[in-house]
Amino acid sequence: MRTDILRKTALTAAGLAFTGGAIAGPVTTAYAAPTQTKPVSATTQDRKGGERELGVRYEAQPNFYYCGPAAARNALSVQGKNIDVDGMAQRMGTTEAGTNSINDITPVLNKETGRDAYQSVEIREPTADDKQTDKLRTDIVTAIDEGHAVVANIAGTATDTDGTTHSFEGGHYISVVGYRDNGNTVTIADSADPNQASYRMSIDNLADWIATRGYTA
Repeated sequence: MRTDILRKTALTAAGLAFTGGAIAGPVTTAYAAPTQTKPVSATTQDRKGGERELGVRYEAQPNFYYCGPAAARNALSVQGKNIDVDGMAQRMGTTEAGTNSINDITPVLNKETGRDAYQSVEIREPTADDKQTDKLRTDIVTAIDEGHAVVANIAGTATDTDGTTHSFEGGHYISVVGYRDNGNTVTIADSADPNQASYRMSIDNLADWIATRGYTA
């Protein structure tokens, strides 16, 4: 049963759920080995026509349960920071059950940025309402305009703008690193699979993907 982000446990790194000794995996590849590094977006682009992209030094997560630290590492890379993912995992309390909640990621991001730039926001309901979606849009645009990426805890299945489905039934963490159309479409850096390192999604689909969990911006 899903609970709110303050009580949630077993948020696996790439949506893997251990059930009776079996592993239920996502549609996209759950982990990448070895970790690969490549740019998702080479440079920060100025906001023109209601869009902006931050430059990401992308790394795939090294195992199935490191999506929280990996998403935070990719988010911090837009500020030119190169953070040791193992050290981040230790500070977040990440185990093979994953990273417990977005509230374990926010303090680490603030420590690394040296200021309280990030705040956790939860969407408790099964689907996001218009007010929650509008806030998510505003938070993403504001964060990216200020030069820092957003980290989101998602669960379930969502479809990107190319029609590709991304399924993480057990939970996953992603980074939001850009927007266009004034925030109605966002760019995601996803550590789960370097072959799908970057994709775009409507803000409505992303808000519903975050529903029952939360994000930090």
